[in-house]
Amino acid sequence: MRIAVGVRSDGGAALLPLADDGTPVGAVERVDDLAAAVAERERLGPRWVWSASRVVYPPLLAAGVRVARCHDVELTESLLLGHAGRYGEPRSVRAAWARSRDEPVPADEPLEDAGRQPSLFDESGPDEDVEMIAAVHAGQLARIAAGSAGLSLLAAAESAGGLIAAEMGHDGLPWRADLHDALYTELLGPRPSLGMRPRKLQALADQVAEAFGHVVNPDSPAQVVKAFKDAGFPVPSTRAHVLKQIDHPAVPIVLEYKELARLWTAHGWTWLDAWVHDGRFRPEYVVGGVVSGRWATRGGGALQIPKVLRQAAVADPGWKLVVADAAQLEPRVLAALAGDRAFAAAAAQGDLYAALAHVFETAGTTRTASGVAAAKDKPSARDKAKIALLSAMYGGGTGEGVQLLGVLRSRFPEAYEYVENAAREGERGRLVRSRLGRTCPPPSEAWREVAGEESGGGAARSRGRFTRNFVVQATAADWALVLLASLRRRLAGLSGAYGSEGAHLVFFQHDEVVVHTPEKQAEAVATAIRESAEEAGHLMFGRTPVVFPMQIATVDSYADAK
Repeated sequence: MRIAVGVRSDGGAALLPLADDGTPVGAVERVDDLAAAVAERERLGPRWVWSASRVVYPPLLAAGVRVARCHDVELTESLLLGHAGRYGEPRSVRAAWARSRDEPVPADEPLEDAGRQPSLFDESGPDEDVEMIAAVHAGQLARIAAGSAGLSLLAAAESAGGLIAAEMGHDGLPWRADLHDALYTELLGPRPSLGMRPRKLQALADQVAEAFGHVVNPDSPAQVVKAFKDAGFPVPSTRAHVLKQIDHPAVPIVLEYKELARLWTAHGWTWLDAWVHDGRFRPEYVVGGVVSGRWATRGGGALQIPKVLRQAAVADPGWKLVVADAAQLEPRVLAALAGDRAFAAAAAQGDLYAALAHVFETAGTTRTASGVAAAKDKPSARDKAKIALLSAMYGGGTGEGVQLLGVLRSRFPEAYEYVENAAREGERGRLVRSRLGRTCPPPSEAWREVAGEESGGGAARSRGRFTRNFVVQATAADWALVLLASLRRRLAGLSGAYGSEGAHLVFFQHDEVVVHTPEKQAEAVATAIRESAEEAGHLMFGRTPVVFPMQIATVDSYADAK
């Protein structure tokens, strides 16, 4: 059962029941209270079909209404456009409708405007809205059926991601503002007045001036570069690896200033005022915000929380944070993708790199004059396995890395060939896809001109490195998304409903999830995470010996999980 929803600016909506193929099976029904109507019908277990969860779902959450399933037209349109090699075209309902009718395609609204709740189609009434949504949805179902085998699962998982992102933004990650303030006061000194530096930063700025013999603004890279040049140390930038190469008393002071200034500007007191309310940090997630399918955020820096600041993320009294991240996810994904039996057998172990260590035991050694093998002062065999796999997935590799890559190629030819083929396709300007059909952006016309002139030059190699990694990273992102959807369903089963009263997701980045749970449910949550990881592997790859173990910690503070 599916129900299309067309929202109105006054909180009402138009509802239209649909068959599983998207065909309307009833008349449009106008309701004055969308939240009440959704709550009443949710008991029937429908899949809601609406324009975008980021627009429709937050008001429902604010009204205390949650849903189990939806079809997010906007997110699905992005996937389908990418699959057709039309990455970046407008993805709104109106745009999809216009494309289907060969009409001029309107541009998408900026995200900051599109998140508002008024009617998505101000020129037309709600009946037209819901019928347009239903028609676009039916067209999407047909395109999914005609596309890659995994597109249906991908669209469902992406839509679930839209629900999860909205719920995590609504519920928030528990955050102690008093601890945040205390941490920054200890690092930087008391909160400064507007326009002033914290005490510690000002002291460092004074030390920078003393080291150079004149006033230099450490917040200005141009001034710092000039000061080093005047002192006889020409440097191209103020990057840490550049400054560490020179011997000048200002170097350690500048580096310490830069590190603390970054903490202050990115997650300082202004950040605290803007993003933490009522004991919760509520970021705005952007599902599929990166071309590989990874999420991004609109402000808040949720995906770059400094380790020192994780001490402020503390579970409520009587609750715990269950923090889980997938161990060695991308090389395991490669093992499952490639179908390399020997590599997959190693990926059936808890520590993939350790399981491969024996293969690289003698790699990277030299011979003495007497002919006896002498180990270089180089990484362990386990680390060599890691270097080889990262070189294969990301491209490049010099010195010992080239030799280790050669070992990987000879011992696991199918795995090596999988990423090599993706690289070749990219160099030729072709599209590559994740396991479920998420598709890389096509090359630009400018790239085609340069690549055509170079004949195997830098532009082609650069795109080859991108597509080599894309097939693995995008598939890993798909796996994490399926994991999230599965875990959300299991957590609802533990609590008896989708909501924040019981265990619920509060944070997600790449391959790590955080669940806020009553302490008595913590063990059950850990089990649910493991089961969800196993289910994600089966749904993505079918029967495979590759395992996807989760490293799980049950803690009071997020910082204690690392």
